[in-house]
Amino acid sequence: MPTSFSDIHGEIDGLNVRLFTLKSANGLQAKVSELGAHLTSVIWVNDASEQELTISHDSFQGWQDNSAYYLGASCGRFGNRIAHGEFNIGQIRYTLATNNAPADIPCHLHGGPTGFHTRLWQGELLEDGERHGVRLTLHSPDGDEGYPGNLDVTVTYWLNDNNELSWHAEATTDKATPVNLINHTYWNLSGELNSPITDHQIQIHADYFLPTNAGMIPSGEIRSVTDTPMDFTRPQLIGKNIQTDYEALHIAGGYDHCMVLRDHHDQTIKPQTAAIVHHPDTGRSLEVLTNQPGIQFYTGNYLSSPFGYRSGLCLETQGFPDALNHPNFPSVVLQPGETYRHDLIWKIS
Repeated sequence: MPTSFSDIHGEIDGLNVRLFTLKSANGLQAKVSELGAHLTSVIWVNDASEQELTISHDSFQGWQDNSAYYLGASCGRFGNRIAHGEFNIGQIRYTLATNNAPADIPCHLHGGPTGFHTRLWQGELLEDGERHGVRLTLHSPDGDEGYPGNLDVTVTYWLNDNNELSWHAEATTDKATPVNLINHTYWNLSGELNSPITDHQIQIHADYFLPTNAGMIPSGEIRSVTDTPMDFTRPQLIGKNIQTDYEALHIAGGYDHCMVLRDHHDQTIKPQTAAIVHHPDTGRSLEVLTNQPGIQFYTGNYLSSPFGYRSGLCLETQGFPDALNHPNFPSVVLQPGETYRHDLIWKIS
């Protein structure tokens, strides 16, 4: 049977921040913080040895200063980018802070300077049969970071004895507002956390991707991966084509693109397989399932000291970036009376 407990992670403004530990009976341990609803650690335990599988900070202060890389963060209200921090809902124009500017083109990134990854969530341990979890809740008031409407958010992590770790997000609002909650964990299945992930194999169930401009904002085109280095429909090494002379790779400095998932992913269906990662030397694998239409595949192109260059890969399941400004993309606007639901499952073996 899995087990769970909590410790004190740190302190903010005189308030204790709890760190929750979930353990499976089959050698997996996950840690979750009330700060930012971060997944701070996933440890593989085998034959009395322990190997960390995610890139993480070594101090509580690091998690407080996490806006450079968003390690393990639950990002919101809108994960990924919004061009110039501007969008319309109906006839109303909204302007948000711009906290990122690739190629000097400003955008709003991962919910803004004080996005959900910076907030103190309220956590509680859960138990449901053969799985243990932690539920974290947050209230985001009307006008928070410029977004309309009061938004109530719940993020729940579960771990079971099949070594399935999951992240589920739900949200409700009293006014139409964009919602695109994401988890931003960096994985390195080798256990050697300063080594590049270019030796990992990956398969992504996507026949199309979203090309971007120099500011990493989607152009609106939905382009086929066929005959491009973006084609991961069959398993291949991440490093095989990462240096290819291809505009999309030049712009991003490697892979950092939203892949359009097949199988009609949406919030009304059960999670479907989106990607499978395998590390040949250790034999470890990670299967990612979701009910979202896209997955941002990022190869840690901007990781730097104390972290190794390209030492972690992100598979951020999500709605499409900048969807608010592209009518041909699936809607990311949550209406009153609706419930936003985002399911993400990691199967680790």
